[in-house]
Amino acid sequence: MSGPSGMTPPPRGTLLGAPTLIADVPSPSLLATLSGSSYQQIAALSGVPVCDVVSYRIQYETVGGLNEATSASAALMIPLGTNATCSGNRPILLYAHGTTTDRTYDIANLNDSSNAEGLLLAGIFATQGYIVVAPNYAGYDTSTSPYHPYLVAEQQSKDMEDALTAARTALPVASALQTADSGQLFITGYSQGGYVAMATVRAMEAEQKAVTAAAPMSGPYALAAFVDAVFSGEVTLDAPVVTTFVISAYQRVYANIYTNADDVFSAQYAPGIESLLPSTTPRSQLYAEGKLPESALFSSTPPNSSYASITPATTPADLAPEFALGFGPGNLVTNSYRLTYLLDAQSQPDGGWPAVTTGLPAPSPGIGLRADLKTNDLRGWVPATPLLLCGGDADPTVFWLNTTLMQDYWTAHPPANSATVLDVDSAQTNNDPYASIKTGFSVAKDIVATAAIAQGATDGGAMAVAQAYHSSLVPPFCLVAVRSFFAARVH
Repeated sequence: MSGPSGMTPPPRGTLLGAPTLIADVPSPSLLATLSGSSYQQIAALSGVPVCDVVSYRIQYETVGGLNEATSASAALMIPLGTNATCSGNRPILLYAHGTTTDRTYDIANLNDSSNAEGLLLAGIFATQGYIVVAPNYAGYDTSTSPYHPYLVAEQQSKDMEDALTAARTALPVASALQTADSGQLFITGYSQGGYVAMATVRAMEAEQKAVTAAAPMSGPYALAAFVDAVFSGEVTLDAPVVTTFVISAYQRVYANIYTNADDVFSAQYAPGIESLLPSTTPRSQLYAEGKLPESALFSSTPPNSSYASITPATTPADLAPEFALGFGPGNLVTNSYRLTYLLDAQSQPDGGWPAVTTGLPAPSPGIGLRADLKTNDLRGWVPATPLLLCGGDADPTVFWLNTTLMQDYWTAHPPANSATVLDVDSAQTNNDPYASIKTGFSVAKDIVATAAIAQGATDGGAMAVAQAYHSSLVPPFCLVAVRSFFAARVH
């Protein structure tokens, strides 16, 4: 592995330069800047903030999807204050963020009110005494990588570990000389980051590195089954963006999906699509310029008459309206490629979808994309780390099947420490430790639905709830649950 001009790059995890102070924020203002029904409920659930927070950007050496040398940046959020919780030896929270198309994304920027993930992390964890380390990932912010290895488990877990190594080197920072790493490590992440968090725990266990506890949230862990469901007509919200990220990354890393981009992508999108995301162009402008369709992943014309019933899928009925949005004119993926995929899924079915057999990916996928999905599917691993899986069972963006397939596999192959599964959208049980979170989530959904009805929605607000579900309804409630799960293990 060599760097520019044949120079040998620094080792992975090397801190590149001094940390840069990005924000110094009093604790009461962190969550107050966020708007939306979920965030209105969180202030009461998350408790009184104890610490102020300083947020630094650190830069570090890591690798890309081909193990090539590159750099990336991360947030390093440090608690401050006179309370004993805000200094001394503190636990580290390693966090993986969700999908963003913004090439300039910097989760360390707590001065940006649109940075909901960063503000939630700071408000829920750093104000309670956690040192937060949150990579922006290779391909974002100041990274020298020209691409992002999206959902490439090996690279993304290395990126997380390298950010952690660099952060530990950076500590203590000048503005918080009394705050140090206690040695306890908690790992979490949401959506793409839920997947990355789980992949990181798996990698660290294989390397015999200690993880105190982990809590992946709403991630596409069972990738192969999940994408089979999408191609079978259960098209997720945001499918064009995610499909572009996945196929572009896997083509670059494995070079086995297509010869020419228009073998997969419709002719109007194929030129330049391999390097389209992440982008400095806003997503809305990408849609307006015709670089991506906003929702139509597939054609409304079945690729074969036998697939009419899944063009789109109509079950489960509560998600059928969302599935239908993924079909229409100006579709991203060609009908011929969809047919190729469906025929391969039929001849080499996944063991977890549409029916559960082995619970594992298909043993011998016949096409490149399905082979790559199998490579990066997280089923087959059984954690020893105490684990919480959190999400909502009506998620139209990352289906709940990802959580149930992991849970089912672990139940059949019991781990040393059994996993806890929390569905924030489920009914309360007797002595439910997450009762307040479930109540708050229900209230937040009702607020979204009521607002939509007031604006003229005729579906009872169902579509408005669906569109907010994954992006803003679930995350804060899961994060509060995660903090509770971790708090019981802090010493």
